[in-house]
Amino acid sequence: MSAGQRVRHVTASSTTASPPAPSAAAFEQQQAAPVLPFRVGYGFDLHRLVEGKKLIICGIDVPHVRGCDAHSDGDVALHALTDAILGALCLPDIGQLFPDTDPKWKGANSDTFIKEAVRLMHERGYQLGNVDITIIAQQPKLSPHKEKMRDQLCLLLGSHPSTVNIKAKTHEKVDSLGENRSIACHTVCTLLRS
Repeated sequence: MSAGQRVRHVTASSTTASPPAPSAAAFEQQQAAPVLPFRVGYGFDLHRLVEGKKLIICGIDVPHVRGCDAHSDGDVALHALTDAILGALCLPDIGQLFPDTDPKWKGANSDTFIKEAVRLMHERGYQLGNVDITIIAQQPKLSPHKEKMRDQLCLLLGSHPSTVNIKAKTHEKVDSLGENRSIACHTVCTLLRS
């Protein structure tokens, strides 16, 4: 368009409008799912810490004056990892598969959730490539427990220790995490085609 030309506005008639895009569900029914050589998943979880509860991380009872306020055992690491695996597979999240409104999951051991995610992963033809977990807690110090946590994760996942990494960070006394009122976990995983 050169300088001085006028812009003409045109309205589309109902006969020239394009049809609406199909929904994701309709598209999925029309197309075969691609077989990807690898998938990446991300998971996050956070729980309030309260007195009178156990603190369970990676399936390990970690001595502390507070534990997670949760419907299940509140294991932030296993919850985040479950969501990472489910996300990599494009499946519903942990809250949809194991809703906290179902009394069946009250006080449940989070091993149940991760074992189901691993079963679904294998069912869809994938194996775990690697896992990288970052736990954020002001207290307690988690370094003394990391090796035991990793051993437990390797057992639950059927993975070699070289593919499972656990890091622990404080939150520099900032917000609920830094004030020891909550605990959080970020997890990334890769799944490889079997």
